[in-house]
Amino acid sequence: TDVMRFVLRMRAWEYRQLPVVHKVKHSSRPDKARRMGYKCKQGYVIYRIRVRRGGRKRPVAKGIVYGKPINQGVKEIKFHRSHRSVAEERIGKRCKNLRVLSSYWVGQDSTFKFFEVIMVDPNHKAIRRDPRINWICANANKHRECRGLTAIGKKNRGMLKRGDKDNKRHPSRRANDKRRNRISLRRFR
Repeated sequence: TDVMRFVLRMRAWEYRQLPVVHKVKHSSRPDKARRMGYKCKQGYVIYRIRVRRGGRKRPVAKGIVYGKPINQGVKEIKFHRSHRSVAEERIGKRCKNLRVLSSYWVGQDSTFKFFEVIMVDPNHKAIRRDPRINWICANANKHRECRGLTAIGKKNRGMLKRGDKDNKRHPSRRANDKRRNRISLRRFR
């Protein structure tokens, strides 16, 4: 609606005046935050971040790529992960003592996209004693956002497709490639 469009435009203006990464007291979209796993209790934190929109220009001197013609593009190159995934990674690097649970879109303008990222403190007793969230305290979940283990990370890796849709993505592209191309020399063969 027109009212919502106006509110989003005012919010985008407000977010632009704030620092790139900042902690927020209340979620801009409480319904979405709760669907993503947020609880309004100790141990949960929400950070807002802005990410610059647009594709990825290849960082080469004078726009010259010394290689085969197939790799000579500079301008119209797309990054393989979404802006939301980049937002999670940047906040994960900023807040090393917290774990990224998930994230969601809160606004955008011509230059930036704004996301809120739900973070969890794995050292807080309220988190460690809660059987519904204490899985995130395990060491295997350190920097899960950098390894494509959050919801958007799995989507970018193509993990949401099942069956014969995308056989070469499971369990991961690297593992699949290794299994297909590794020679198996068993003792009794």
